[in-house]
Amino acid sequence: MSKSSNTTPSPTAIEPRKGTPSPRLAETEFRRRFLSRFQDPAFDSLRSELDKIASAAWDAYEHERKAPRTRKAGAAFSDANYDLSVDWLAARDAIHAAQERHLDAEGPARILLISGSSRSEHTCPGEMSKSYRLMKIAQETIDQTAGVKTSVLELHRLASEYGRMIHPCKACFSTSPALCHWPCSCYPNYSLGQVDDWMNEIYPMWVEAHGIMIVTPVNWYHVSSPVKLMMDRLVCADGGNPDPTLTQGKDAKLAKAIELDGWSYPRHLAGRLFSVIVHGDVEGVENVRRSLSDWLCYMHLEPAGPLAELDRYIGYWKPYASSHEELDADEAVQEEVRNAARTLVEAVAAKRSGKLSSAGGKLSQPRQK
Repeated sequence: MSKSSNTTPSPTAIEPRKGTPSPRLAETEFRRRFLSRFQDPAFDSLRSELDKIASAAWDAYEHERKAPRTRKAGAAFSDANYDLSVDWLAARDAIHAAQERHLDAEGPARILLISGSSRSEHTCPGEMSKSYRLMKIAQETIDQTAGVKTSVLELHRLASEYGRMIHPCKACFSTSPALCHWPCSCYPNYSLGQVDDWMNEIYPMWVEAHGIMIVTPVNWYHVSSPVKLMMDRLVCADGGNPDPTLTQGKDAKLAKAIELDGWSYPRHLAGRLFSVIVHGDVEGVENVRRSLSDWLCYMHLEPAGPLAELDRYIGYWKPYASSHEELDADEAVQEEVRNAARTLVEAVAAKRSGKLSSAGGKLSQPRQK
């Protein structure tokens, strides 16, 4: 079902709008940027080799070889002869394997815990985050329950670990959901140096989970930047196209025509349960908690229960330097996090046993995304 509309789209509706300035670089500037990462004197003796590598990189850039290694799609796709990226196919296989784990009734209940702060002691701040501490409190609580397996996603690694990156969403969905592939096919883009994208490891973590807990600080009235990067890149999980051959890769005009012909908006994460923990120091916790909850519900995930959603100030208007001591002293918030974790586990167990149902969950909605 496509979006409701009172008018018939004009014949030009599927023509992609263009007009932004080109970002393409001349070779001199490309080489300058490429070589700028090799500033350490250890590379000085390798300048001739680096120059050859820069020339190869320029050739890939000039000819826009986004996915240089491909294979035929095969019978599982609408166009068996289309050349699909081997990276995308591997990501798809990982998601399918994760879905099998999710559906295994004999397997453990799987809980994904997400620590959303970018702060850690392994880079500039030199100190761990309160988000990580709260997440660990939840993990220790959950791990006391037999038959439950926790996985941890530490988003602070984006700022502290070599080669960890979540590239920004390119907003393919806003052109057409058929153009937004599940999993995301925008990355890697080797010609642009857009590699090391973490999302192909993160997607299966969400898929296999029965319950998900997000712990985030408030950063300027919003979630942290690592959480927002992850959120944006999860758009493909909610209405995205699992068959890139339908759109012959990234053919925007073809994707628009497919959407206007009727799109089913597959909800790839529907039915998973969630908990949200938001903490701050002076402003914004309630709105951030609400926006996270609204986002997850919009993707057809389900709230585990009132106690699983928490927004609290820790060290309200107190010095940042003593914020960890404030958390040490706040035994109430620690217990509230434990209760959120217990609620999530309880809801997951009830749903897996068929004892938890959501009123209205099977109703057909007149409007999709």
